Amino acid sequence: MNMLGIKAIASYVPVGRKSNMDLAAEFELEEDFLRDKIGVIDRAVKGADQDTSDLAFLALQKLMEDQSLSPESIQVLIVVTQNPDRNIPHVSALVHGRAGLPESCAVFDVSLGCSGYVYGLSILKSFMQANGMTQGVLITADPYSKIIDETDRNTVLLFGDAATATLLSDAPVLTLEAFSFGSRGKDWSAIRTDDGTFVMDGREVFNFAATTVPPDVRKLLDVAGMTSDQVDCFVMHQGSRFIVKTIAARLKQPMSKFPMGIEHCGNTVSSSIPLILQKGLDDLAMVNIVLCGFGVGLSWASCLCKRTGGNDGK
Repeated sequence: MNMLGIKAIASYVPVGRKSNMDLAAEFELEEDFLRDKIGVIDRAVKGADQDTSDLAFLALQKLMEDQSLSPESIQVLIVVTQNPDRNIPHVSALVHGRAGLPESCAVFDVSLGCSGYVYGLSILKSFMQANGMTQGVLITADPYSKIIDETDRNTVLLFGDAATATLLSDAPVLTLEAFSFGSRGKDWSAIRTDDGTFVMDGREVFNFAATTVPPDVRKLLDVAGMTSDQVDCFVMHQGSRFIVKTIAARLKQPMSKFPMGIEHCGNTVSSSIPLILQKGLDDLAMVNIVLCGFGVGLSWASCLCKRTGGNDGK
C-alpha cells in the first residue's frame, strides 16, 4: 500500500471573541504578563447556538470545499473531543449525518485532550492501513467554553474554541514517520472537571510539560536517527507562551523554530497543533517537522513528519 500522510488541513475558528485585556484589571494582571507569559490577548468563543458537532461540521465542510472532496470519497472519519454535544451518540455520528457521508464510512470518537491530535493521527493512519483505505479525515473539536468558570483566573484567560479537519491520504504532503506516546495517570487530577466545571493546577501542568516534553522529543528523534538541529519546525501544543518558550530552551533551539498561534484564539486543546500546522503546510522550507501534544490525562504524544520530495539531508 502507498504511504499515508497529511494532505490538507482546514479549520473553523468562531468569530466571537472575549478580551483578556478586559479582565486584566479585574485579576490585577499587567499587559506584559498576558503577552509574554500566557500569550493570549483575546479568545475565540463559539456562539451560544453552536455545539461541538457544529464546529466539527464547519471544519469538515471547509476541508471538503477546499479539496473538492465528495462525501462518497471519505472512507473513515474520527473526531477527537472530550466535550461532546451529548453522551450518546458520538459527535462523529452527528457530523456523518449532517455531511451526508456514505453508510460505508466508518466513524468514531476518541476521548483525548491536548495530546489528541497526535494520537489521532496515529489511530487514523493505522486504521486506514489495516482496512485498505486511502482517504480519511481527523477532526478536532473541544470547545472548553462549555466547561470554563469565567471567574477562575487560572483557566479563563487561556482557553478558546476552534475545530480542525485533517485529510489523510495516499498522496500526502507530509508523511508520518515516527511516533512516541506516554501517560502519567497517577497525576490525572492536575487537569480535570469537578461537577462539570474545568479545574487546572497550572504549576503542576507547567512542571509536567517542562520535564516530560523535551526528553520525549529527543527520544523520538533518536529513534529516527536525527538531532534537534535537523528539525525545521517544532509545532507544540499551545499550553501557554511560557510553556513553549521553556520547552524551546530545554531543547536548546531558537524560538523562531516554535511558531505560536494562541494570541488571538487561545489554547484550543486538540486543535492547537493543526491550527499552526495548517499555516505551514505549504512552506517548502519546512521539511522535518516535530509535533507534540501534552496535557489532560496526564498524557503526551510526539510525531515526526517529513515533507514528501523534500531534501532532508541536512
